[in-house]
Amino acid sequence: MRRKVMAGNWKMNMLPNEAIKFIGDLTPLVKDSKPEVIICAPFTDLFYTLLSCQDTNIHVGAQNMHWKESGAYTGEISAEMLKVINVEYVIIGHSERRQYFNETDETVNLKVKSALKNGLKPIVCVGETLEQKEAGKTIEVITSQTAKALEGLTIEDLNNTIIAYEPIWAIGTGKTATSEDANESIKEIRKEVLNKFGTDDITILYGGSVKKENAKELFTTSDIDGGLVGGASLDADTFSKIVNYDL
Repeated sequence: MRRKVMAGNWKMNMLPNEAIKFIGDLTPLVKDSKPEVIICAPFTDLFYTLLSCQDTNIHVGAQNMHWKESGAYTGEISAEMLKVINVEYVIIGHSERRQYFNETDETVNLKVKSALKNGLKPIVCVGETLEQKEAGKTIEVITSQTAKALEGLTIEDLNNTIIAYEPIWAIGTGKTATSEDANESIKEIRKEVLNKFGTDDITILYGGSVKKENAKELFTTSDIDGGLVGGASLDADTFSKIVNYDL
């Protein structure tokens, strides 16, 4: 279901005391926000973030999970482990996971299915590299990643899934896709979802050097439903301005 969502991805940042302070600072700044606000915290911060977000309108997500429910997977976390502490969302297939930790389209799909089975809402990331962009393969890459990530899902599953389009060349580089280009790419993702499910009623976010300065331009386009925000989500005041881009 399409809705406005602003998700902050802290990546490998924030100690527990910093997370607690951040939520305390952010809460009054977004208490009347129109978009749904999500903070995706490192595993060690999740418990503290969840406690701090009680009685607020801020939702909590994890940044990764394993597709198996249990087993000899040292250092990994299962969907059930996240769900039991009341985590609501989980990022799956972020480009940094694909680039540095051998994430594939196949493991992304396994993780999406496991997340949904255990009552988590996946935020599924897709996006092209600079080389793929320059070769004119953007649409081919992102629609293929989308199709493979959503393979085997039902319409009900789709209602509990978010897609995040993050052009890899724009993540952490300061470069941002123009609002027109980002919107057109997300339109293509939406077409792929429509072809696969008979509906394009799914929330699709944009990520990639989102800043308070470009938030309104990006998030007032026809097909971008919000943002998956990296570095700019580490400062409460800055992130709140992105969340409240239309004020």
